[in-house]
Amino acid sequence: MRNVIVTGGAGFIGSHLAKRLADDGYQVKVIDNFLSGKMENLAKCDKNKVVVTRMDLTDHAKTLKEVKDAEVVFHFAADPDVKSSGENPDSHYNNNILATYNVLEACRLNKIKKLVFTSSSVVYGEARVMPTPEDYSPLDPISIYGATKLACEAMINGYVRSFGLQILIFRPANIIGSGGTHGVILDFIRKLKTNPNELEILGDGTQQKSYLHVSDFVEAVMKSYRHFVDNSLDLEIYNVGNYDSTNVKEIARVVIDEVGLKNVNIKFTSGAVGGRGWIGDVKMMLLSVSKLETLGWKPLRNSHESVKLTCHELFT
Repeated sequence: MRNVIVTGGAGFIGSHLAKRLADDGYQVKVIDNFLSGKMENLAKCDKNKVVVTRMDLTDHAKTLKEVKDAEVVFHFAADPDVKSSGENPDSHYNNNILATYNVLEACRLNKIKKLVFTSSSVVYGEARVMPTPEDYSPLDPISIYGATKLACEAMINGYVRSFGLQILIFRPANIIGSGGTHGVILDFIRKLKTNPNELEILGDGTQQKSYLHVSDFVEAVMKSYRHFVDNSLDLEIYNVGNYDSTNVKEIARVVIDEVGLKNVNIKFTSGAVGGRGWIGDVKMMLLSVSKLETLGWKPLRNSHESVKLTCHELFT
């Protein structure tokens, strides 16, 4: 039995990955502090293959104790809310930078050679090239969240070069699906449940981004991880996104239609400068996934289809 660790494994993306790993025959140890993770997210997992440890990765000593005896660590624990990073930077520093440092140290000291890390597309900032490739520069994040992810990437690079760790990094687009805890779709659903006559949109609604269903993301993780291991690679970075994008106004129309409402008054807020929804909101994003395509991966659903499926999953 192959042993793996999934940090943040009771969260949105981590729980989907934990289930897939267990289904593929891995013995999975989930580590989560349950600030946003939920045990119900793991309800469909084989309980003989998934064990759960409740702990906070900001605790250095406990992290060294619990992150051990594994073939690989899938480090998915983080504070993932870009919007909140402009309101509470402390959480993002602690749960993104400090937690990642502790996990890297645990891997080094406990002789775990392989780590898979989820970064973010927002490390590119407002890219001038779209679709944006992995070798785009300069990396210029405009949010605290993006800055913490880029700091983690830099630290990871140091651990690879200094200590010989082998690390696979993903820069995902907006990953959506069942179990999501934040984001525009869930925000719209909550607002419409509170007031079915009006929908408030943060910003001017023209924010144009790529959306990918979580099932497509997990497939990308598994396919690229197998390639990473089979070829004994040291450091690889992959964008994970869709071929297309959609804007916030179109998402609003999909959500309103999916929840079965009519004659909803859409109200736009002033938002941040330039029609953004909030401080640090990247207004346009489309990633190049050509590198991932060389491994035989492609998304099964486009952005519109992913949004529609996610709305159905979250609302029902």
